[in-house]
Amino acid sequence: MDGLDEIYNDLIMEHSMNSYNKKKLDKADYCELGHNPNCGDEISLEVKLNGNIIEDMAFTGHGCAISQASTSIMIDTLKGKTVEEAKEIVKTFIEMIKRETKNEEDLEKLEDAIAFRNISNMPARVKCALLAWHTIEDMLNK
Repeated sequence: MDGLDEIYNDLIMEHSMNSYNKKKLDKADYCELGHNPNCGDEISLEVKLNGNIIEDMAFTGHGCAISQASTSIMIDTLKGKTVEEAKEIVKTFIEMIKRETKNEEDLEKLEDAIAFRNISNMPARVKCALLAWHTIEDMLNK
């Protein structure tokens, strides 16, 4: 394992075990449930907007380390972004996981979420990594 993979692995483990994003928001504007029937991962994603800016996000629920870490890292990545920026980042993340993009410039927008770049090599984990991203995508498109 090279150094970069190790850093990403540490990042995923840190977020799955000690996510400060796993909580209830006081006054959420939107709440969306996400569920992966294949493995039982379930999240409730909450978003608080300030105009067109994602002011705060949080989640509750349970699931495997990959789904929990992916949700927490997604929140860190999208907080403070406009809804349009968030939609673009979500689209890029999903394309990365599905191996539909390798454009480094686009992938840089993902910040720490690029840690999931190689998850496509583990097909059983793809839906786990995508759960939160599909959930926020549904929410932002409403």
